[in-house]
Amino acid sequence: MEKRNRAKKNSQLVIRINEEERDRFVALCEEMDTSAAREVRRFIRGFLAQHEHGSGGS
Repeated sequence: MEKRNRAKKNSQLVIRINEEERDRFVALCEEMDTSAAREVRRFIRGFLAQHEHGSGGS
């Protein structure tokens, strides 16, 4: 497997969500052989890319 040169993960984001939604999300991630953290990071990267494009980063 190819190693990717990614920035070190050195920060946390704490969110509060409904327990039932959290449990459903974690279970679905497990079924899809991924992790909740990985999918949240993927969402954040996509969200940033979508909203920063052409906006000068602000």
